[in-house]
Amino acid sequence: MKARLIVMNFLEFAIWGAYLTCIGQFLGRVGLGEYISWFYVVQGLVSIFMPALIGIIADRFVQPQRMLGICHLLTAAGMLVAAWAGSGENVTIESVFIPYAFAIAFFMPTIALSNTVAFSILKNYGMDTVKDFPPIRVFGTVGFIVAMWFVNFCSLGLDAPAQFTYMQLVVSGVLGLILAVYSFTLPECPLTEQKEDKTWAQRFGFDAFVLFKQRKMAIFFIFSMLLGMCLQVTNGYATPYINSFMANGTSWFAKNPTLLVSVSQISESICILFIPFFLGRFGIKKVMTIAMLGWVLRFGFFGIGTTETTVGLFFLFASCIVYGVAFDFFNVSGALFVDQEADPSVRASAQGLFMLMTNGLGASIGTYVAGKIIDSYCSWQGDFLVSRPEVANGWQISWFIFAGFSLAVTVAFMLIFKYKHVRK
Repeated sequence: MKARLIVMNFLEFAIWGAYLTCIGQFLGRVGLGEYISWFYVVQGLVSIFMPALIGIIADRFVQPQRMLGICHLLTAAGMLVAAWAGSGENVTIESVFIPYAFAIAFFMPTIALSNTVAFSILKNYGMDTVKDFPPIRVFGTVGFIVAMWFVNFCSLGLDAPAQFTYMQLVVSGVLGLILAVYSFTLPECPLTEQKEDKTWAQRFGFDAFVLFKQRKMAIFFIFSMLLGMCLQVTNGYATPYINSFMANGTSWFAKNPTLLVSVSQISESICILFIPFFLGRFGIKKVMTIAMLGWVLRFGFFGIGTTETTVGLFFLFASCIVYGVAFDFFNVSGALFVDQEADPSVRASAQGLFMLMTNGLGASIGTYVAGKIIDSYCSWQGDFLVSRPEVANGWQISWFIFAGFSLAVTVAFMLIFKYKHVRK
């Protein structure tokens, strides 16, 4: 049964990894580069309400494993339609974005839904979720990385690897179909008997907003949103940036940007192991400060990195390595802090609020603004997103603006957020 759940997690995140970090390269090559940010903004917007809505259905009406299959079936359909629309000669934003947004609306809830399925099955088979789930979940990250490597190298019959074409959406869609069928074969996860009726406000997590009455938590959530603005920026623009060096060079790494960026996910899977030690020794304020400084370095290293020199390549790798600290120390540590500080009656809703502030509002606003900044300094010239002719170092300026924003958030957090840690 553990092996079956490993397969489920592997496929769940492979679907995401097939396109998340490289869809911008495809969009730029079909003349839709100016809309890259919107493909990440919509991910944040649907994350605000779709997981809660699908969660209500899975709680009351449809067993979670079946709901997982239905969602992946709809996701796959949307991805394949978007791929078909992107395969033509005159690609329009509407023809690709609408089915893509439809797919994302049903994919984002599956991340939480797959956890629900895994927890239910483990409990039904008498296993310990705390002990047995983490080794299963790590294969999700493995699946994400393998999918990135696959689209980086495989052309699937076209003249360019899938990371540059609509075939990345085909890969995601096919994997979605496989997981949809696979989900229907998983053991039943019986619906739990509802002992009390929750209000719609409770089901959508709105009751957790009571936490804003606590100054400490209000400040924490506001800064979570500000830092959440950094989350999707490099997912959207890291690979187009690295690939842009191909415009005037022949570096192997510039030709394989998705592979280079996958180092970020490898670092993420390692850094998560250090969180218990750092939280116990230093507390949430210092750990979150470390995460914020990680984002400063993530963007700053990109700004001085290049594929054309050994030193420049070192900084690109360093940026990918530090991503593990920036992402895990913020997302995972923040969730643990919310779990500790929230009253048990609103604990689940508090987690939803944390996700809303970070991956919902923060990521949507941040990616949209980042897209506007990059479009101000860079433009698509042929197959590459490079600095505008009138701007000498458009990419570098953009990365340093993001680094400066992260640094300002870091300093403000250190000065404003007050929390006394009891060392463990």
